[in-house]
Amino acid sequence: MKAPNPNRTWLAIRRDWDLYLMLLVPMCLLALFKYVPMGGLVMAFQDYDIFGGFFESPMVGLKNFQELFSAREFLSVLWNTLCISWYKILFFFPVPILVALMLNEITCSWYKRTVQTIVYMPHFLSWVVVAGLAFDMLSSTGAVNRMLGLVGCKPVNFLMDASKFQPIVVLSAIWKEAGYSAIVYLAAISAIDPALYEAAVMDGAGKLKQMLYITLPGIVPTIVMMLLLRVGTVMDGNVEQIMAMYNPTVYETGDVIGTYIYRMGLGNMRYSFAAAAGLFNSVVSFTLVFFSNLASRKLVHRSLW
Repeated sequence: MKAPNPNRTWLAIRRDWDLYLMLLVPMCLLALFKYVPMGGLVMAFQDYDIFGGFFESPMVGLKNFQELFSAREFLSVLWNTLCISWYKILFFFPVPILVALMLNEITCSWYKRTVQTIVYMPHFLSWVVVAGLAFDMLSSTGAVNRMLGLVGCKPVNFLMDASKFQPIVVLSAIWKEAGYSAIVYLAAISAIDPALYEAAVMDGAGKLKQMLYITLPGIVPTIVMMLLLRVGTVMDGNVEQIMAMYNPTVYETGDVIGTYIYRMGLGNMRYSFAAAAGLFNSVVSFTLVFFSNLASRKLVHRSLW
């Protein structure tokens, strides 16, 4: 591969200087909020003192990691994180693909725009608003329990039952994000050559066969890319959503690594312990993305890099 020509690069910068100037803003934000905070990872190897700072806090090596892995609740928190994330991959990930496929088959333009608007709208609600709606619907006097009462069933305390918290999290995520996530797949579908559909119609293929043999294979690279990105968030569990919806009675199944870090770091002021948990979380996430990308490249010849 030829080495880049510095003169040609400089000429491109001079020609499109305004575009490169606009690029400086996101690059500065990326450096400020993503790379500069990496210096704080040293806290994971210190007994951090808020008054002494990074330079006067004593180094303790892997002590914080030993405390993390030996903590009584750590395995439970890790298990909850993995369960919620894998449930979302299993049940949430296919939904945007199905939504995109169904929207693509709608021929009436005004009806298609109306449906798109309706399924996109929940994305623009914050998780605090969605949690409030969930509390109103699932409370002991909410709409769901009222409907159960109409058919003779006893009220169910959804929000105080630890066994029901994870399904509620997954279903609320599907309701909020599935429609908006379908935009990526609709864009991929729009890039498929229309001549393929015309040839399929001439060969007698119906809508179902066109979907199975043209549309789905055409968006496989996008599906693989989105799946790899989803695997990278397995250790995340969508902390914002869970913090808005959980309560101490569902910690057994609802407490994830992100909420655990928040409670330990800010609630109990164990900053070094929380930094160790956060570093562990990041390393595992990177490892999952790396090996998932490697497996994808070997199996389906599609990858992020």
